[in-house]
Amino acid sequence: MSGKGRFVTFEGIDGSGKSTQARLLAEHLQGTGREVILTREPGGSEGAEEIRKLVLEGAAETELLLFTAARRDHLERLIEPALAAGKMVICDRFADSTRMYQGLSRGDLRQKVDALHELMIGREPDLTVLIDMDPGTGLERALSRGGSEERFESFGASLQAQMRQGFLDLADEFSDRFVVVDGNRGIEAIAADVRAAVEPRLT
Repeated sequence: MSGKGRFVTFEGIDGSGKSTQARLLAEHLQGTGREVILTREPGGSEGAEEIRKLVLEGAAETELLLFTAARRDHLERLIEPALAAGKMVICDRFADSTRMYQGLSRGDLRQKVDALHELMIGREPDLTVLIDMDPGTGLERALSRGGSEERFESFGASLQAQMRQGFLDLADEFSDRFVVVDGNRGIEAIAADVRAAVEPRLT
């Protein structure tokens, strides 16, 4: 890792528990005296949250543009200033989710996703923690949450399996920054593995 701050992202299929693990890591590191910003995507900044409200199921290219615009706002307003100040930023989803959900599930848009990322974002995380979860279990968890953001979960088990393999493929593609943690266990066991993977990379 380079630079003053550290940028760690959590990825995984819906229902994998990544949001819980991101929060637990943030709380643990704050307890050790580190300055930590916990954020999420889509959203995370005022402008990005406004754009989030516009993202409804529609043309895949339009959705991709909206997510990229939200990420640019998030990067400029929150992530980059925090990193420049030497803080640690932990983000629940980032560009790898777009590579999967817009680049794979919404059509074969990976080339467009990567081109937009290079043009408008130009930054990868220092470390990405992939919480790997059985697709069926993840889908059950995701659907049990209810709420208004079930679009991707409602695509079914076949999409979940496709997404899981896609994330594992990304972990191979970007092996220098990915660490894969088995999410098919208890919360504390997963959290311990996350801490063990992250803390040595913070020095």
